[in-house]
Amino acid sequence: MAARIATETLRTVEDLRRRLARIDGRGYKAYKTLQGAYDLGDFVLHLVHVQGDPFATPSRVHVWIPQRHAGFPEWSYGSEARAVGVAHLLARTFAEKARRISRPRGSGHSGRIEMDRPGQEVLPRTAVRLMAEGVEARFSIGLPAHGRRIAADEARALLLEDVPRVVRESLRFAAYDPETVRTFAEVNEDATWLRAQLPAWGLVAFVADGACLPRRSGVDERPLETGAVLFASPPSLRREVVLPSGRRLTGMGIPAGVTLIVGGGYHGKSTLLRALERGVYNHEPGDGREFVVTVPDAVKVRAEDGRSVAGVDLSPFIRNLPSGIDTRTFSTANASGSTSQAAAIQEALEVGTSLLLIDEDTAATNFMVRDRRMQRLVPGAQEPITPFIDRVRQLYETRGVSTILVVGSSGDFFDVADTVIKLHEYRVEDVTDAAREIARQLPSERMPAPDDPFRDPPVRRVPDPTSVSPQKGKRATYVRARGRETLQLGTAVIDLRAVEQLVHVAQTRAIGQALAYALRRYMDGRRTVPEIIAAVMEDIAREGLDVLDPKGLLDLAGFRAQELAAALNRLRTLRVRVESPV
Repeated sequence: MAARIATETLRTVEDLRRRLARIDGRGYKAYKTLQGAYDLGDFVLHLVHVQGDPFATPSRVHVWIPQRHAGFPEWSYGSEARAVGVAHLLARTFAEKARRISRPRGSGHSGRIEMDRPGQEVLPRTAVRLMAEGVEARFSIGLPAHGRRIAADEARALLLEDVPRVVRESLRFAAYDPETVRTFAEVNEDATWLRAQLPAWGLVAFVADGACLPRRSGVDERPLETGAVLFASPPSLRREVVLPSGRRLTGMGIPAGVTLIVGGGYHGKSTLLRALERGVYNHEPGDGREFVVTVPDAVKVRAEDGRSVAGVDLSPFIRNLPSGIDTRTFSTANASGSTSQAAAIQEALEVGTSLLLIDEDTAATNFMVRDRRMQRLVPGAQEPITPFIDRVRQLYETRGVSTILVVGSSGDFFDVADTVIKLHEYRVEDVTDAAREIARQLPSERMPAPDDPFRDPPVRRVPDPTSVSPQKGKRATYVRARGRETLQLGTAVIDLRAVEQLVHVAQTRAIGQALAYALRRYMDGRRTVPEIIAAVMEDIAREGLDVLDPKGLLDLAGFRAQELAAALNRLRTLRVRVESPV
């Protein structure tokens, strides 16, 4: 922002007043003459894009506050994790202040001040960024009108009273209790450090003692206020760590390998797994899951009836179909539950993961396990599906991919588990030894599948660039996030409901832009899916999210390679060329 403003000719407050006076009562498009940067004393107001109609998408505004006015101490942005944690606090406060201070000032969106409010997860965002040089904020405003005529007095009040008040009450250090700022900085840094240590400790996840895992409802991610049983680790899995802030923490470490979460219905199994799937992100102080962390490439996998699949090698799980279709290069516009789950696992392995998370409640039963009785009635030669139970150990032993699996109905998984965790009334026990003894006393007598599941190297999927188009009508690029779960790319609609680790609409919006960016830069008919995804993520790591939106017109949030690949793989128009491993 500072570099961008340096190239702008800064105008004064009086310039803004005069311009408003000249266009009072004129047609709404005359507002476009206001575009530019204005020095408002302690901050710069930059009108980046002005809407053409009071009922259209609101105008886009950037604000820059030099650190001499913002006043944030060096410790608040001394590391990337600290800066992101504090920026989360600022964005949350800005959104709340804007909602309270702004008011209708005419027709359409007139008078609105809006910024995406962060959720419970702390993500890198373009909405607010804290740097050594200062604070940048990006948001939308509705320039006032009566009908479609400019209301200059209302615009003056919006730009010179409402916006400055929101800015000064949310983007200056003096507006906060210093200890609150320090907490957001330190908690985010501590959680980032804790996640980074997991592989060295031989763990795939850590759940802190005292964590509050239950949420208020399925649509409210805030912590349950009353009646929640706080997490307590079983002694056999308890770890003690000292965080960078000096805080001493104990909690349950989940080892690499195959881990089962068992227990009766409604006793907290899925709640624990959901906390682990969200543990790829940091959480704000007070969320209850601040120190529930999972390896950063963990992928939640589920069945997804009806999704499209493009050229995926399903042969480790599905082969010898009666139709004779080659499952090594499988495509369909309407996958079954078992097929979709097999595809999701293979796609996760393709882009890179060290941990699969599966809940039997959302899994395809016939994909997960076949007991001895069913094996006798329908012999292996007559069953195309090799169930996950026969591949889960091979995934770990040959590929280094761990699995955490919620099971409540099949003890056959005891034979392949390294760790078994039981939940009873939301309290956790390590029942690994008991499960092994049960497996010894009551052998399942299942016939295991052959040990030749995964090709190494795997097949190479090369997207056809002509099958990925963001064009809609005369618009060369049309990308829209319609909520967190739906993305429109050109005329194609991508259903992301089963991509459960997407947590905010700003991520979906960014993924849409990343797909369009990938098409422009890297989809050349030669690069593979993982090569394209890696190239996009490297550009974002080096240049920031602005590489996807150079004009800064959108609120974007950080996402993972796994979700970007998931969106591409669910694009129904996608076609790939499958190349055999070299």
